[in-house]
This record gives sequence, C-alpha cells and structure tokens, in this order.
Amino acid sequence: MQENPPILRTSLCRYGMEALAHAEKLVREGQPVAIPTETVYGLAANALDSDAVARIYAAKGRPSFNPLIVHVSGMEMAERLAHFDDLATRLTERFWPGPLTLIVPVREDSGLSPLVMAGLSTVALRMPAHRAMQALIDRTGLPLAAPSANRSGAISPTTAEHVLRSLEGRIPLIIDDGATERGLESTIAAPAGGQIRLLRPGPITADMLTEATGVPVVMGGGEKIEAPGQMESHYAPSKPVRLNAAQAQTGEYMIGFGDVAGDISLSETADLEEAATSLFAALHIADASSAPRIAIAPVPAEGIGAAINDRLRRAAA
Repeated sequence: MQENPPILRTSLCRYGMEALAHAEKLVREGQPVAIPTETVYGLAANALDSDAVARIYAAKGRPSFNPLIVHVSGMEMAERLAHFDDLATRLTERFWPGPLTLIVPVREDSGLSPLVMAGLSTVALRMPAHRAMQALIDRTGLPLAAPSANRSGAISPTTAEHVLRSLEGRIPLIIDDGATERGLESTIAAPAGGQIRLLRPGPITADMLTEATGVPVVMGGGEKIEAPGQMESHYAPSKPVRLNAAQAQTGEYMIGFGDVAGDISLSETADLEEAATSLFAALHIADASSAPRIAIAPVPAEGIGAAINDRLRRAAA
C-alpha cells in the first residue's frame, strides 16, 4: 500500500455529464475521485480493485484496519457482494436508498478487494440517495468503496471546498454538487440474531430502526473495529475542543445551540435536524478561525442528537 501518494493536479468540476464522464474514466483507471452523497462527500474508487482501494487509504492516510463502506446501486448489486437475512432485507426495503449502512456477511465470491473489509468476514454496504454518487455507480457498473473525502480522523467534508482544503494534490478530481443535505455520515447497523446492533449513530435513529422492524436495537459492539467511525478520536479539528460549554472562555471560538449563543450557532431555534446538517461546516469554520480553541454548547442526545453527540465526543477525544 502506498504510504505517500504522488502529488497530483486536483481538478474541481461542477456536477454534470462532462464531470461524470471524467470521473468514470478515472475510476476505471483505478483512481479515487471525490463525489457528494446525501451525507458527506465521499472518496470513491472501484471496490473490486485492490490497487484502487489502496489509493483511497493512501490519499486519506487512513489506517488499514479501518474498513470502508461500499456503495451499491441496489439490492441486485448488494446481493452479489453479501448475504442478506430477512431482517437485513427489511431494513433495505425501508431505508434504501438513504443514509443507512448495513454490516452483513460478505460472500466468498464477491470479488471485493480484501482491503475493503480490513480482515473482517463482513462488509459495510449502503445504497446512496444522492444523484451524483448514484450516477457514478450506474455509469461504471461497479460497487464503489467511498469513505469520507478528507484526511483520516479530520472533520468530515460537506462541501467541495472542504475536500479541496484537505486532499488537494492527493486526488485527481472533485465533483462539486453543492453542500450535502444531511451533513452527518450514515447510520451503521449490524442486523443479526434477531436484533440490530447500532455501531454508529446517524440520520436513521435507533427508534426509527425499531419502528421499522419491531426488533430491539442495542448500542455498539466489542473492542474490535467493526465499521467506519468507531475510532475514539475522529472527526477532529486541529484545535482542542471543549464540550457542553455554557459560554466561551478567553481564546475560544464558541459554537452555540438554542439559547446558548456563540460566534455561530448550530441552530438558534434548537432544531436538531438543522444542527446535524450544520455541524461539520461549523467545525470547519471554527477550525479556520484565529481562536486557538473551540467550545461547543450542549446538544440534547435525543433522536439525531445522539449522532451529533457521538461526533462531538470523538472530535474532542
């Protein structure tokens, strides 16, 4: 696996047929390209090609024990890659396309690069709802491995400009289709044994999973990394982060929420959906400010607030 990717000329192209044709050519040549999904911008490459997947890891500086999410066009492609029991199938019927990643047993004849699974017997699969990623999968006919398009462990990108600041010179192409809709990475769930293990909270909440299936949801897994986003320090700015701050201290850039004011606010009306959408953009702004530290107001942990607090805890770790 490459430790230091070569310095590349990074093109930033608006979404359209010309940009997609360029992206398709690069993917077929084994190169990763940055492209939006409805959650965050992803760094997509052919999941069947180990050299291509290795270039994802190298561009991000991502540790090889951290598996990747594979994006698919639908169940026909997904079932060529993994085994789906009744519970997993019910979840796809309810939440695909959308921000739900499922951890399911990989098929021995899947053809997936072993680097995608990072030594596990399971694979993380998702059917995205964004036109750009959908179009690239359809044009190539390939499952695309696509972690967030940023340096490993850093703040996730919700705009093409975020990607450019993080990966310029490390990837050949960024497709710009505006800010992402959701702003938080997908929920990751492992359905098996009559229950659903929630490995990473996200836009699809535990209550939504239970409501859709009638199956109990349990939190987390063991000590082993089973899915992306489980590393203790992740989504992190370059500055120290203080959580649950009622007000800023000297030298802090304050990110407010609700009645707690700040230099900017995740949501002045205490709307958790708005806060989720604006979280990473706010962290990027705070990280680029002249203040040496960042403070963040308390955010309730109900609903999608659980996902917000998960990202904040890892950002502050």
